[in-house]
Amino acid sequence: MAEAPSDGFRQFRRRLFWPGGLSARLLVLTVVFALLGGAMAIPPAMAAYETQWLLDRVRAAELASLAPEVAPDRVVSEHLKTQLLEGAGVEIVAVSIDGVRSLVFAANRPARAPYVVDLRPRATGVALLAPFQTLLGDGGRMRVVAEPRLRKEADFIEFVAGDAELKRALAGYLWRLVAIVAGVSALAGFVVYFALNLFLVRPVRRITFAMERFRADPEDPAAQIQLSGRRDEIGRAEAELDRMQADLRAALQSRARLAALGEAVAKINHDLKNMLTSAQLASERLAASKDPTVSQALPRLERALDRAVKLAADVLVYGKTNEAAPEPQVVKLSPALREAAAEARVPGPGVTFVSKVAAADQVTADPDQLHRILVNLLRNARQAIEHQDGREGAGRIEVSLETAGGSSLIRVSDDGPGVPERIRERLFQPFAGSGRPDSTGLGLAIARELAQGHGGDLALSVTGPEGTVFELRLPGAPRAKPRVRRAKSEA
Repeated sequence: MAEAPSDGFRQFRRRLFWPGGLSARLLVLTVVFALLGGAMAIPPAMAAYETQWLLDRVRAAELASLAPEVAPDRVVSEHLKTQLLEGAGVEIVAVSIDGVRSLVFAANRPARAPYVVDLRPRATGVALLAPFQTLLGDGGRMRVVAEPRLRKEADFIEFVAGDAELKRALAGYLWRLVAIVAGVSALAGFVVYFALNLFLVRPVRRITFAMERFRADPEDPAAQIQLSGRRDEIGRAEAELDRMQADLRAALQSRARLAALGEAVAKINHDLKNMLTSAQLASERLAASKDPTVSQALPRLERALDRAVKLAADVLVYGKTNEAAPEPQVVKLSPALREAAAEARVPGPGVTFVSKVAAADQVTADPDQLHRILVNLLRNARQAIEHQDGREGAGRIEVSLETAGGSSLIRVSDDGPGVPERIRERLFQPFAGSGRPDSTGLGLAIARELAQGHGGDLALSVTGPEGTVFELRLPGAPRAKPRVRRAKSEA
């Protein structure tokens, strides 16, 4: 049994078809525009109807004016004259020949002067307004002047008649036009509406419904937009919405995994701190030892324990919000690089390490955060070399430093297999930037966030079968202090 639509979906459909909805507005607009288009055709049709109606009377009057020329002795009886005038629907017929106007027939002279309707060539605006002037006029007699068709020798022919019959004919024709225009406009409006609704409104409605369902429940598979394969703007909107939904789902999954990571770290943080506290107590007892080997290794052990405690807290903070703000200071890069390489186990079996950093080279950075960045980069380079299939010979990791535009540029390069193309776009995304199943994909994401926190950046510069180069840019380029040599005192 089909699931009943939710109240939100019912309200959504009601908004679509209610006067404020897109479908209702489209229907009203199409009908209105069709009516306007039809209304623009009414004045020319009315003008043509009136002109033809009057011309019919002119031809009948012109034909009646020929009766005296064919009658015996050119005399027409009163009875025949009345029949001719009534048949033509006029009261007076006159003809102008060579500038002389002659009255052919006359029934009754009008009580007042008739208004003139000249059917000879006239302005378009006058012809369009003439029918409405006749309809809205106060009535009476009209004097119609037109060019002759049967009497070639005449200058013009005219007749006088009442306009009541013309008014009735115009009014009836106007109502028929209005009915036809209204019917055609409504039909055309509905046809255009259903066509636009099929090709535009329904796809937009489907996109809007998918957006609302996705907002209500991003994890609902039914909220995924179904692509129609169209290549127009609607198809592009569907494709962009599909990509946006995929990106948002990936971001939500990453956020959920980060929340789970933070929760997991919170659970083990207490026990881990206890373990590290015990290790710190043991290191304090070792400090009392007079063994030179122990004394030499003890500072490194203490720094490693301090970093471990801070790292546990930082991972918890990362799972909740962001990294702590760095505290930049001038750091000698060579010792920092040696410590990071030792923690990243570089060099190691099958991996050589080359540092082109001078002993006096310095950078401006937070020491702990710089250590974490370098460890991540060196460890990733070592793991890329170790996991390269079919490799022959030892791999090589190289670190160099140069100054460019007032910034320090640290390059970490390796001759590994390169970054796979399928993960390059999401290389710095948490949990998504690693191609190895045993990696969490957090290292580069954390390293880049730490670099950007300094006002710099971490970027993939070069990658391919020949190897990979990462560039760490840090603001500021402190100069190395020159070594001062003290003169030997004279004995």
